[in-house]
Amino acid sequence: MQGTTDATAGVRGTTDAAADAPGATAREVLVTGGSGQLGRELARAAWPAGFVPHVVDRAGLDVGDADAVAAYVASRPFAAVVNAAAYTAVDRAEEDQAAAWRANALGPAALAQACRAANIPLVHVSTDYVFPGTAPGARTPSDPTGPAGVYGASKLGGELAVLAGCPRSAVVRTAWVVSAHGHNFVKTMLRLATDRDNLRVVDDQRGSPTSAADLAHALVTAATRMADDGHAPTGVFHFANAGTTSWAGFARAIFRGSAARGGPSADVVPIATADYPTPARRPANSLLDTSGFAAAWGTIPRPWEAALDDILDELVGERA
Repeated sequence: MQGTTDATAGVRGTTDAAADAPGATAREVLVTGGSGQLGRELARAAWPAGFVPHVVDRAGLDVGDADAVAAYVASRPFAAVVNAAAYTAVDRAEEDQAAAWRANALGPAALAQACRAANIPLVHVSTDYVFPGTAPGARTPSDPTGPAGVYGASKLGGELAVLAGCPRSAVVRTAWVVSAHGHNFVKTMLRLATDRDNLRVVDDQRGSPTSAADLAHALVTAATRMADDGHAPTGVFHFANAGTTSWAGFARAIFRGSAARGGPSADVVPIATADYPTPARRPANSLLDTSGFAAAWGTIPRPWEAALDDILDELVGERA
């Protein structure tokens, strides 16, 4: 077992969670991908006074439909757009290439064009999969990219489309996103532990588990500042919670925390990537250098262990 979910919310959502401004002075920020774990956290995040999220899923707005995107962005005076919609089925993307490129590249391109026409900023979520994941150390935003599969290639295409199409844009790469919502590694481990005593988990891939709630807070900070300040930073940034572990180490931490709350637990048997073959190749190293984001936006990520505690509190219950 290894992690397969990424930073972005899926385009396959079925719930339109649009939020209307509570007052005449509130400015709406369009949030796409509303049914995914990041979209849900953006919907319930603490937005600054004067801003309110207008959250849509695929049923409300299919980002791959350029005409629909143009009409939607132009339909009301949005202050900014946060794109959390994406095709995140990493393995399925190897076969379903057209769908992956439509959501991950054509969709961001359409949003960039629409935001440029409306003269509003676009914050776009991307992934560590744009890197090959073979070099040691934490990747910086300026490091050479080189995706190893369709998912990473389509996400890189989206990055390039956003940066070329919208001058007021920020691309935020992240990795190993988890939350109390949707499909992710934490929820999978807890589910499997309900009927298994031992779980085989990959131990030679390393990264920083990232709370969707923490990522949402970072995106809110960037989007609202960009909406207020025409000279706010633009370009590529990285955000992930602090610290590093392997998938096996992450699983052990999940089970320790769950057991302390009276929840399910299992023994973790570490295995190599070669022992768990998948259609898409995973990065061996998903570490991202977040210093640029901290310098630009003043947001310093907290340790992933603290973020995991909050997720387990919600999923399992608080410690006794």
